[in-house]
Amino acid sequence: MDTLIREFDVALRAIAGVTRAARPNPADTLAPDDAALSEDERRHVAGLMRINHVGEVCAQALYQAQKLTARTPAVRTQMDTAAREEEDHLAWCADRLRELGSRPSLLNPLWYAGAFAIGWAAGRAGDRVSLGFVAETERQVEQHLSGHLERLPAADSRSRAILEQMRDDEVRHGDAAREAGGMPLPDPVRAVMRLASRVMTTAAYRL
Repeated sequence: MDTLIREFDVALRAIAGVTRAARPNPADTLAPDDAALSEDERRHVAGLMRINHVGEVCAQALYQAQKLTARTPAVRTQMDTAAREEEDHLAWCADRLRELGSRPSLLNPLWYAGAFAIGWAAGRAGDRVSLGFVAETERQVEQHLSGHLERLPAADSRSRAILEQMRDDEVRHGDAAREAGGMPLPDPVRAVMRLASRVMTTAAYRL
């Protein structure tokens, strides 16, 4: 019962955006630069950061579900550690959205529920599959973040600092999952993951 209560609390905080980072925001050392952004650029950056915030809501759901279904304590601990770092990302994206005068996705409850179901299925398939799912997810997220970095306005150093640190963390999480025994996923599964990501990013940019 205590575990279920804790996980329910994690879900509520992720969906509501009430999170607190354990690490400093990478943008904290940079001077505010939003005055250099045009209104169109500000809306564009807000759309990108909303997508990234949704990605972190989904990451919380995936890791929590995979932690609950892990077969071994080592994998359970690995999922929990990664989830805590992803919570930093969630808080940083929320901070940036507030700076831009914007908001998280209105569909966050839907994103969380869907990601939790996927994470639960991956975890129930066994630790090697679950770790392989983490590795592939993080690989796709790394590519997605690299694309966003290319699309940021040159003047937006604050968003850039956040996304660069997020990308470094995602690479590390993926490497750790592969080193722990994650198995490569079949091509059709990877293709479905890419399709689901495109649907999410398209909707989250505006909603």
